[in-house]
Amino acid sequence: MKIGDQVSVIDENLNGTITSVNGNLVAFKDEYGFIYQYPKDQLILKNPDFYKNIRVEKKIEAKKVLSKKHQKNPLILDLHFHNLVKNPNDYESFERLFIQKEKLLETLAFCRKHHLKKLEIVHGIGNGTLQKLVWDILENQTNLDFYNKEILHHQSGAVMVEFH
Repeated sequence: MKIGDQVSVIDENLNGTITSVNGNLVAFKDEYGFIYQYPKDQLILKNPDFYKNIRVEKKIEAKKVLSKKHQKNPLILDLHFHNLVKNPNDYESFERLFIQKEKLLETLAFCRKHHLKKLEIVHGIGNGTLQKLVWDILENQTNLDFYNKEILHHQSGAVMVEFH
C-alpha cells in the first residue's frame, strides 16, 4: 500500500485515498475530507482492474407458478340484475333482491369451498338498497375482511372481500 492508492475498510462502508503509511498504520482521506487511520490488515486495495476480466453471467430466474386460488386477480361477482337472469323485466323488485342475495351467498360459499383469497362484488351505485344488502350479509360472515374498492364510500360501486 502506498500514498495515492484507493482503499476500503473491511466490514465498514468507508473508503478513500491513502495520505500516509506509518509502519502498520495507514491514514486515508474520504471523499468528504475526513482523515481515518486503520491497521493494514483492516484495509483492502480498491483496484478497478481486478474486475475487468471477470465475466458477469446473468441467470434466468425460475418463474414462480401460482395456483389459481393464489392469483392476484380476484373473482368478480357482478350483481347487476340483468347479468343474473335472462328476462329481468319478468321479476318484481323483492324477487330481484332475493335472487341477488342468493347469488351472493352462493358465491361466498364457492370462494370458501375452493379456498379463493379475493372476491370483488360489483353492486353498482344506485339508491343503496343492494349495497346495504351486500354489506349486511358480509358483516354477518366470519373469516373475511371487506372494504370499498374506491376511497370515497358513496362513489364506490364495488366491495373487495379478502378471505382468511
